[in-house]
Amino acid sequence: MDISVDSGLQNKIEELAAHVRSSRYLVAFSGAGISTESGIPDFRGPGGIWKKMRPIEISEFLGDPAARREYWRRKIEMYPSMKKAQPNEAHLALARMYKAGFLKTVITQNIDGLHQRSGIPDDRVIELHGSNAYIHCLSCKKRFEWKDIFPNFDEGDSCPQCDECGGWLKPATISFGQAMPEEATRLAFEKACRADILLVIGSSLLVYPAASIPAETRQAGGSVVIVNNEPTVQDSLADAVLLGLSGEILKELADMALD
Repeated sequence: MDISVDSGLQNKIEELAAHVRSSRYLVAFSGAGISTESGIPDFRGPGGIWKKMRPIEISEFLGDPAARREYWRRKIEMYPSMKKAQPNEAHLALARMYKAGFLKTVITQNIDGLHQRSGIPDDRVIELHGSNAYIHCLSCKKRFEWKDIFPNFDEGDSCPQCDECGGWLKPATISFGQAMPEEATRLAFEKACRADILLVIGSSLLVYPAASIPAETRQAGGSVVIVNNEPTVQDSLADAVLLGLSGEILKELADMALD
């Protein structure tokens, strides 16, 4: 891909749109930054969640009742904002490119489900860090809906347990120290290798193994484009870097690619 590093943002979007139109397998890889415009805070930015509180590791959740209660307190506090969040212009632009046949797969580090709610089918979204849309048992994997678990908290029980096996319940997200989902990880790297263009959106590219996905695309001969509101540690790897709000950039990209 030949996009001049010195060209202005508008020119870069125009050039990228031309490459999108001629691409054979466009893949998007999104991080928390794509959802900040939907009102969901990121984790590592200046006002990110981990700047305000440290993460609770899975070993603490399992072994420390106080940590388990704190984990659920945070989840209950954040749930209303997560539930009411709506796809923003960036999510909708990707959905438009999917429906037009350009975008083939979305790989996401996000747990908010906004790609699916924007119109991209479940089987085209690979969730590397799980999903906050439902709760499951850590032991037997039985699935529970949030509405069925909330009564536990009304009764003062901050640590719900499985009614099948007694295992601890937890939103189906990947916590620190918890293994990445094997099938999702395998699929993500497979799609990254297949991509002729990998569009990285709103990721700090600091969390591994997900952060090695752009290198997979480059090693397989594909191009990497980074869209972010600030530089990343992997900008030197990219064929082009577009700095700015992902909603504005992707909306314009979709408008031009679909024109």
